[in-house]
Amino acid sequence: MAEMTFRQTLHDTLRDEMLRDKDVFLLGEEIGIFEGSYKITAGLLKEFGSKRVLDTPIAENGFVGMAVGAAMLGLRPVVEIMTINFILLAIDEIVNHAAKIHYMFGGQTAVPMVIRTPGGGGQQLSATHSQNLEVWFAHVPGLKVVAPSTPEDARGLLRTSIRDNNPVLFLENLALYNTKGNVPEGDYTVPFGKARIAKEGHDLTVISYSRMASIAVEVATRMEQESGLSIEVIDLRSLRPLDRETIVKSVQKTNRAVIFEEDWRTYGVGAEIAATLQEEAFDYLDAPIKRVASIEVPLPYSKPLELAALTGAKQLIEAINELAPRRKRR
Repeated sequence: MAEMTFRQTLHDTLRDEMLRDKDVFLLGEEIGIFEGSYKITAGLLKEFGSKRVLDTPIAENGFVGMAVGAAMLGLRPVVEIMTINFILLAIDEIVNHAAKIHYMFGGQTAVPMVIRTPGGGGQQLSATHSQNLEVWFAHVPGLKVVAPSTPEDARGLLRTSIRDNNPVLFLENLALYNTKGNVPEGDYTVPFGKARIAKEGHDLTVISYSRMASIAVEVATRMEQESGLSIEVIDLRSLRPLDRETIVKSVQKTNRAVIFEEDWRTYGVGAEIAATLQEEAFDYLDAPIKRVASIEVPLPYSKPLELAALTGAKQLIEAINELAPRRKRR
């Protein structure tokens, strides 16, 4: 294994897949000459040329629609949308076309395409550039939605996404790009629909994904060292398909659950998980399920107000202490 940043892992995985399969090509705003807003595609235009790294106009509906058509004809486009907030301009192409074509055409054509896009708050980018809209797409049959929290999973899930014959929304949190982790070498993949037990424990389960999963592991490790509370952390990795079995088994073991997400709470991913636990693990619960999410307001530009609106370690610790009071070290 080699230690790499999340950013470099994405770059290297894209390059590997382009070398492996000539049908893989990239398209998006400023990904070529400018090398991408976040430099994920740095150097790829020079190496692969303008037929495989395409700079597009600022017209998400147009270039996502172009990717749908290319995928139907057998290519494997990887679209970069500069931020998930701009994906709203292409929602018709994604929800009404990419997600439904395989079904509506009776399986005669597949749509093997990936849409990469970053989201999340904390960067002082204000209300229309700091959203978490993953639940909108996880709601849609025909789409696959993944949200890695580590460089290792970024590599494995991106490789799986590019090779899959269905449209995949690949979510990246802006605050993760510079984080580091050990990344497996070789042809490493991570299956869809399989959550990761990021930390084992037996007193309480925290269920999370993307950047909040990383924070959950830090909080759980620190609290175990300070108080002896044994916290299990489940990193969902895949939002659709969702690994309900791992979630339920963990809560059956620990008897308590905290759901931790950066998104707004109402109608969110956490609400779906809570419903799953109510239906499949109710008899095992020794306390109510708790949900920790961001305050439901358009995210302010002001840094103090932004931090006040976003959820984080402090809110998670409070929820854990309320659900399972600290105990002496074992």
